[in-house]
Amino acid sequence: MFDYMDFLAVGPGETLDFYTASSCMLQEPSLSACFTGLTETDWQVHRIVQSVETQSSSSEDLFASPLSPPPPPRTYKPCFVCQDKSSGYHYGVSACEGCKGFFRRSVQKNMVYTCHRDNNCIINKITRNRCQYCRLKRCFGAGMSRESVRNDRSKRKEKKETPKMTIIETYELTAELGCVVDKICRAHRETFPSLCQLGKYTTNSSSDTRIQLDLGLWDKFSELATKCIIRVVEFAKRVPGFTGLTITDQITLLKAACLDILILRICTRYTPDQDTMTFSDGLTLTRTQIHNAGFGPLTDQVFTFADQLLPLEMDDTESGLLSAICLVSGDRQDLEEPSKVEVLQEPLLEALKIYSRKRRPSMPLMFPKVLMKITDLRSISAKGAERVVTLKMEIPVYSELYKGNCK
Repeated sequence: MFDYMDFLAVGPGETLDFYTASSCMLQEPSLSACFTGLTETDWQVHRIVQSVETQSSSSEDLFASPLSPPPPPRTYKPCFVCQDKSSGYHYGVSACEGCKGFFRRSVQKNMVYTCHRDNNCIINKITRNRCQYCRLKRCFGAGMSRESVRNDRSKRKEKKETPKMTIIETYELTAELGCVVDKICRAHRETFPSLCQLGKYTTNSSSDTRIQLDLGLWDKFSELATKCIIRVVEFAKRVPGFTGLTITDQITLLKAACLDILILRICTRYTPDQDTMTFSDGLTLTRTQIHNAGFGPLTDQVFTFADQLLPLEMDDTESGLLSAICLVSGDRQDLEEPSKVEVLQEPLLEALKIYSRKRRPSMPLMFPKVLMKITDLRSISAKGAERVVTLKMEIPVYSELYKGNCK
């Protein structure tokens, strides 16, 4: 039956060999016929060999089968806005954390930016903070969705709604925020006296009709504006954390916000019955006189803004906090440490929100209305900066004419 069979007992480290040269072992249909003459001992040997071969093959299969390779790491394209390293897909496009946050803040706060160049600035990792207008334009051009920001905000609100239903808001300032409010209010009052503290006086200079420029009023306005700028600087130094910024960032913030704060301050001294505004020394000018003093085409827009402030009924604390928020704004161009500026702004925003809601518990929307005035201020101050440039070119001409008339 078998031409050759060799069986060895298996011990530790030993092997078991079973060879057969019989043709019947290779042909399955004739297996039963081939094994007909096997003795009991032969069957035992056959079963042992089959068991060992089965275990050997299963062990080889276990160790020989290769492990499945790990999935490749997920990769993202560079930021579509500034080409920095992308952190994922945000608001519809591949974007970095910086551009994601910038786009979200711009949409949520309805920010209005102005480009001081040709509305076509180069936006990359290095220059992205230099022009917010072109950066936001690039965000929309890359495909970022305004609706995605709103939907994301709605989802976050929905997640917070359940716990908020069990919490009663008391609108109480913490000790830390209370200290911030006190410092800001004191700084505002000591650098900007209220209307009732001033002794008003008027002038008859060019009060009847609008003219291009009254050099006498312009000289007076320039003198008062210089003193007001000094007081704005004093106010800024008393804003918590402002002097901790780099000197470069302090100067950048003051240059960017000074005109915003000056306009806000003069507009809080608006008297609607007489359609006049009062300066820090008590000088009270009509709309026509302010136009002739150098405001020119900007006059009506300033008076409109002043009229829109009246329904808000802002007190000194709210005016001071709004001025501080205008000053400490992390989206200003050419900042060295914008994130540090944003950290300083957060307690100011929280303080204004709690203070305004505590002061007007039945008017919860007053805080966003006050905050939205920053957009109007920036729009007016941007035109004011253009007006200053125009005056620099016009004043020498008017000065010569004024001297000629005096002779």
